[in-house]
Amino acid sequence: MRAALYLAAAIVLETIASSMLKVSDGFSVLFPSIIVVIGYLGAFLFLSLTLKSMSLSTAYATWSGAGTALTAMIGVTIFGEAVSLMKFGGLLLVIIGLVLLNTQHKAEKEKETSASK
Repeated sequence: MRAALYLAAAIVLETIASSMLKVSDGFSVLFPSIIVVIGYLGAFLFLSLTLKSMSLSTAYATWSGAGTALTAMIGVTIFGEAVSLMKFGGLLLVIIGLVLLNTQHKAEKEKETSASK
C-alpha cells in the first residue's frame, strides 16, 4: 500500500514538473524553473522509495506511462494543444498497457502471498 502511495506522489510530481517545463520557457522564467527542479527531485525521491517494495519494471513503466498520459492530457486541456485521433489512440494504448501491467503485478503479488502461507 505504501509503495502505491509513493508511486502516486512520484507520478503527480513528475506531471507537475513536466508541465512547468513549458511554462518555464527554456528555464528563462524563474518560478516555473524552480518548480521543475523541485518536482523532478521529489518525483525521483518517491520513485526510489517505491522501488524498495515494487519491481522496477512495474514501477518505472507505471510512473513513465501515467506521467506521459497525464502530461498529454494537461497539454490538451490547459495549453490548448490539438487532439488528433492518433494522439487519442496512443494515449488509450498507454492506459491499456498500464492496466495490463498492473493487473499482472497484482496477480504476482497475490501468488507470492499465498505461497508464503
